[in-house]
Amino acid sequence: MGVAGPFPDRSAGVPVMDRDEADRALARLGAEHEAIETSLLALQDHAGRRLLEGADLTGVTKERWAAADRAITLLWGYFDAYTGALAQARSVRSRRRYPNREDLVALTELLRGQGVTVAHAAAGPDPSAAGPARLSERFTLEELVARMNELYAGSLDVVVASDAVWSALPARIDLLAAELHRTRSLAHSVGVRPGEHPAGDDLEAITHELTALRAQVVSDPLAFWRPGPGSSAPGGGRPDTERYDRAARALEEVRREIEAVLAVRQDAEQRLVQLRDVLSRADRTLAEARAARGEVLAKIAASEVPAVSGPPTVLQERLVAASEYRRRAQWHRLSPLLETLEREAEEELLRARESLTAVTAPLAVRAELRGRLDAYRAKVARHGLAEDPLLIERYDAARRMLWSAPCDLRVAGQAVLRYQEAAAELLSPRPEPEDRR
Repeated sequence: MGVAGPFPDRSAGVPVMDRDEADRALARLGAEHEAIETSLLALQDHAGRRLLEGADLTGVTKERWAAADRAITLLWGYFDAYTGALAQARSVRSRRRYPNREDLVALTELLRGQGVTVAHAAAGPDPSAAGPARLSERFTLEELVARMNELYAGSLDVVVASDAVWSALPARIDLLAAELHRTRSLAHSVGVRPGEHPAGDDLEAITHELTALRAQVVSDPLAFWRPGPGSSAPGGGRPDTERYDRAARALEEVRREIEAVLAVRQDAEQRLVQLRDVLSRADRTLAEARAARGEVLAKIAASEVPAVSGPPTVLQERLVAASEYRRRAQWHRLSPLLETLEREAEEELLRARESLTAVTAPLAVRAELRGRLDAYRAKVARHGLAEDPLLIERYDAARRMLWSAPCDLRVAGQAVLRYQEAAAELLSPRPEPEDRR
């Protein structure tokens, strides 16, 4: 409580106020008194303050709330002193309509001098004071208002920040925990469990993280508060949701993986049939390549023919394992195996086709040479040169080489080229004989 003592004439140090100045100062201080009272009552009834009073706090929140709680108690002590000093000033002013010199001196001391004494024995020690505690403090009314504003801002910052974190994070954590529960039930239905599948281990880790996160948010909300840069207003900042966001992203990844496993359960048989078809086509292509290689070795001489590998037995064994997983409804094991098998089966089919192309390349070269030889023969026949002895000789030589086995592609190619050159020479226009007249 504020204790106002006798007010000696100190007008020598402070100019004595006149009646109008005193009335204006009383009106301003009265308005400030109402505003302070309203703010203190709002702080007293703030939901965040009630939660802080009833919570089992830890960490930084416990320390800051202990200081803020002492500050709030001190605030009420200051406010009582302010109320008492203002009431005494109003009492002095109400003595006369036109105050005399003694009244004005008293009003000047009350309104401008250090006439307010606050006893700390009642209010408790000032949490911001440094050094040994003092039994009392003396203030002017303006100094007292500034001191109350400072304590109020610090206390309100603790209350508002804690309330903002409690309003934002626990509800979001509970919603994410509910989504986690649904995802875990879905995972169990497809065989995704801890110790048996990585997604099951991830779900277990997310569960532990959300449980620990919620407990820490409830007991130490200020540990999850990030003040706004350059903001000095109480409650300026935002809740820190980094750990929550990380858990949400991890759960989303697991949920997508579970959905992939569910998709496997729905179309596993169709995918297995398609896999068997792809591997069967690869086997047939390799068989065709092996047969073609034998034909090439018999019909083409002096040509490098690559070897053809056998069918991939490892893929067949893994396909059998995939069918077994499907029979046992082990969808979490079947999902990654199917994805790998589909990719490797397509690669195997492509390899088989490339092998067939490489093996049959000499036959393709022979066919191209045959087609070129016949095309040039038809061309010279159209020009009436088919019976030319040189062309007949070179055509027969090239044809014997291309239609004999084994065929030497290099020699046959040179024979076709000689026939082409002879035909081109005969087909080229000749200069007319010179007129000697």
